[in-house]
Amino acid sequence: MPSEGDPGRALDDLVRVRASRGGDETVIWWTGDVYAWLPGDGPHHLFGFEGVNVGRAVPVDGGVELLTREAACYLDPVSREIIDSWDNRYTGERVDVDHVWNDPVDFRWLAEGPRGPFRFPRTRVGGDVVFNSDVLLAYPSPLPVADYPDNSGDDVYRAMELFQFFTRAADLDDPALDSVPCSLSWTRMAPWLPWMRMAGRPGALLYHCRGGKAAGWPGVPGRPRRFVEERGPRFRHAPTEWSPSSESSWTAFKKRHPAGSRRSAP
Repeated sequence: MPSEGDPGRALDDLVRVRASRGGDETVIWWTGDVYAWLPGDGPHHLFGFEGVNVGRAVPVDGGVELLTREAACYLDPVSREIIDSWDNRYTGERVDVDHVWNDPVDFRWLAEGPRGPFRFPRTRVGGDVVFNSDVLLAYPSPLPVADYPDNSGDDVYRAMELFQFFTRAADLDDPALDSVPCSLSWTRMAPWLPWMRMAGRPGALLYHCRGGKAAGWPGVPGRPRRFVEERGPRFRHAPTEWSPSSESSWTAFKKRHPAGSRRSAP
């Protein structure tokens, strides 16, 4: 068997943890919370946050394409009920909540890619293995400040997405398992969301979530499962074709509001 340092083995291991070697649909779900931090104020607990990602790993020459779409809902931090409007404590304005409907969110993983051999850091902790990915983002914002002065505070989108996937070493070492059970931790630091209408106000959002791989769609907990079934049932299934560009809350906002927005809930 190839060693863990072999790029092909590293890629195969991650596919089995994150998705399925056989190309079957895999559902990842999460639950957590969103906090605000501002200089001289807070932190404050703003929202609960729950969602699902449904994907499949499709073999391509030299690796796989992970085809996914994801949906998530913002919750009242106390009642944990889905909210569709929010009273912004910082601006005094009531705004409409844009839940997450990102379609697609695609990745291409190659054993030998443009940046060299495939690597995905892992740490052995007793009988478990932890895979981690620290994604540091800085790129031109889809929402330039000149076009979206109420929704965007920077012409460069800057964020961090910090993932950890936990699995049993015995499962990972079993080559017969096309899909390896896993749990996950996800932390995200990002700018104010466009729909919050916080523009250039100093501060940031911190997402802190945990979840895991579900036993099919019925294994998704009730609230995010009902959210998708009632509001966006096509998000129960993964895409079938690769897309060179992925959706985000920022690109989705731009599609809904191509000339900027000044929205408030009734």
